[in-house]
Parts: sequence; structure tokens; C-alpha cells
Amino acid sequence: MTVRPRTPRIAALLLTTAVALTTAVGPGNASARGPGGAALDGTWRVDGYGTVVTVEGGGRKLRSYETTAVSCLPGGLTAARSDTRGPFLQEGEAPLTVTPKGRDRAELAFGDDVGHRTLRRITALPANCRGDIGPDPKADPRQVFDTYWRTYAENYPFFAARHIDWNAVRDRYRPRITAATGPDELFSVLSEMVRPLHDGHTGLVDPRHPEGYFAGHREDTVLPTAQERNRMDQAVAESVRAAGGKDERSWADGKISYAELPGRIGFLRVTTFQGYAQGNTYEADAATLGKALDEVFTAARTSGPGALRGLVLDLRLNGGGSDRLSLDVAERLTGRPYTAYLKHARDDADDPRKFTPAEPVRAVPHAGPVYTGPLTVLTSRLTMSAGETLTEALLGRGPKPVLIGENTQGLFSDRLERTLPNGWQFWLPNEEFLNGSDRRTTYDGAGIPPTVAVRPDDALPEALARLRP
Repeated sequence: MTVRPRTPRIAALLLTTAVALTTAVGPGNASARGPGGAALDGTWRVDGYGTVVTVEGGGRKLRSYETTAVSCLPGGLTAARSDTRGPFLQEGEAPLTVTPKGRDRAELAFGDDVGHRTLRRITALPANCRGDIGPDPKADPRQVFDTYWRTYAENYPFFAARHIDWNAVRDRYRPRITAATGPDELFSVLSEMVRPLHDGHTGLVDPRHPEGYFAGHREDTVLPTAQERNRMDQAVAESVRAAGGKDERSWADGKISYAELPGRIGFLRVTTFQGYAQGNTYEADAATLGKALDEVFTAARTSGPGALRGLVLDLRLNGGGSDRLSLDVAERLTGRPYTAYLKHARDDADDPRKFTPAEPVRAVPHAGPVYTGPLTVLTSRLTMSAGETLTEALLGRGPKPVLIGENTQGLFSDRLERTLPNGWQFWLPNEEFLNGSDRRTTYDGAGIPPTVAVRPDDALPEALARLRP
């Protein structure tokens, strides 16, 4: 989700796993015993995600290694804990937990994400791992190319859906790369390779070059500039006032807002699921969102004679963030638990059709007041990532929401973030999210279709026409 965010915060978000430098310890070491008495010190391979994790120091330190058949580099984050029963902490990120499930299996979970990742004990790091030796800016361009191509080959699930022959891509571009290839040409080639995927969860950045940035996007989508976003925000605010909106409130510098429309209809707008609070930590963001939702979904608005008769949830400009925070919203909109969606990751380096077991993600009603009445969700092609996982989660709600607007962007997977041998960073999706009802349908690429297809500018009037008597 995980990656986090779904919008680039590069080095801080290598959420393929967690991490702190170690030397691998053999499986017989029982010095670190977590809950249940299972030893954690040692080396662990993550199912899916192309990652190996080491634990040392009596179960107090973690480190991840990013692996392919041709590469192994240390992960970019460190995680540690002061005792063997608490969570691992990493600066600027949500806490993570590792729960033993017997001697040779464990589960890793991030506080700001949903689901978990399975760890399986192995005897040692892969042979091509070189301990703490990190990237080298002078790395051979051919090695950089091979690591990049191989990472996609082993982890990307959507080549067939996007009609891309990845082997043919290698055959076309690999001859252009030599030991003398310069960084500009190399960056251009790596960008060209993935551009035809038109996938908004693909990207590449050279941290040392101010113009070294590439991000994919769907062909029919032009991402708005900051100025254009401001104009869109103002247009939404004006449309709410024109519709008779009152009691307008906002939180997190306008990223969350609420107004009441005539006929006891609420209008809740959320434009992101990250960056709400100073310091941009998950805990602070969760507290800010929780406070906003507490003030929106009061007892008076959710029950009794003055309760809302309908709610409009505006996700038309939601760029994503934490899936856990987006699920928090879904859990304010249900009175019964249900499966929001299922999640699995590609788990075979040779076969893109093989995944880890699909894990159900449950929406559990919030402990306080919840709104269970008619719901309309406004969507557009700029509804992305965690904005889409919220939309998908709400499909299992009762009563089922009416979606009005456009197909969402079609980006659900957490971003698998990686570092190349020369220090460049890149990201790609490696997961599928499955519909919680039929457990088969995915919306990657095409996005979630609306119930009522209209221009995004016309979505609010259409919603109000349906909700008002």
C-alpha cells in the first residue's frame, strides 16, 4: 500500500518489508523468543515480494534484502524494538509486528496497512547477497538493466492483462546497454521499457538528478498540477455551497471536509489518506482522521429523528495513501462486519498467474456511532489507490452504495519499492485486490465502474437528485 504511500515518498517508503543491519543466524539459535516461545533470530524469506528478512540481537533487530535471481541489495529501512514482545519501530513510519507461527513460520504486518506477509525460515542469505554492501553509483549499466528487468519479470502480475511481452522488451532494449552507457541514456531506456504498461504504480527516480523522475499513468489520464488541483478544490466547494451546503467544516488543511445539504444529506469529502498531520506519521494521521470522523458521525447524525437521510462520499480527487486509514472510513459506514476485499501477491518468479493465498480483509464496525443509511460515492479517474480500495470495500456494504461518476484509476496494489545497483529507486505493483463478494473479480487497469456514468462535474447534482425525495 504496502507501500506507502501510494504517492512517492521514495526512501521512506521501501515497505516491501522492514529492516536493521544484521548477520544471518542459523535456524538452531533459540536465544530470541517472542510470544509463544518461538525463536525469531535467523533468516526468513517472505512469500511473494522478492524479499529476505534477517532478525538478530535476541529478536530486537530486523533487516530486509531485496532479491532477484541476479541481485541482492540491503533494504533501505531499519526497525528495532527494546523488548521481544513489543512492535518494531522505524523512524517516520508506522510500527510493524512479527508474530511467530511455529518454529519456521511467522507473520509480518505493518500498522498502516491491511493484511500480513508470511515469513518462512531459510538457512542463510542467498549466495549473491553481500551483507551490508549497498548501491554503487558507478555500477555497471548492464547490471542495473538486468536487475530492473528481472524485478519486473519476477514480481509484476499484469503483463498479460496489459498485452506486454516482457521477454520481447528485454530482447529489444538489452543490446542498447553496454558498460559505457551513460546515465541519461540508461534512464531513458528503463523508462521506455515500462511506459507502455500505462500503470500508475510504476516509476523510476534518480535521487541525484533533479529531472531524473518517471511515473507511469493510464493513457486517458492527465495528472493535474498543484494549481489545477487548487482550482478543482475551489470548484467543489462552490458546488457544495450552490447546493445549499451549510455547517461546513474541514480538517487536515482541507484534506477532509464535511457539509450538510438540504434534506438532511451529509457531504463528506476526502482527498487523500496520508499527510494529515505535522510530521506525516501514521499515528498522527490516524488520530486526525479519527477526530474528524468522530465529529462527522455523531449520535445525532446517525440515529434518531434528526439523523442523516443520505450521505455523499466524494472521492473524485482522492490520490491514495494508507489502506488502513481508508478502511477506517468504511468501518464508520457499516453496522455489521463483512469482507471488504481479499488481497494476494504474486508468488512465483516464472509464472505471473501464481499468487500467495488470498487473505480476506474484514470491515468491522467502529465501536462508536456508525452511519448505515443510503450512501452515494462520487468517483473519477483521479480516484486512485487507497481511494479505490475504500470504494471496493464499500461494495460489500449493506445497503450497497451507488457509485456516480467515472471508472476509478485501476491502481490497487501496494507499491513494491526497490533500489537498483547504482542507487536509483523504482517501484511497481505486485499484488491483486479481489472483490469481497465473488472473491475473483479484480479492477486493476480498468478501475471500478460507476453505477451511473456521468462527467465528474455532474456527479454531485446527480447524487442529490437520487437522494432527495
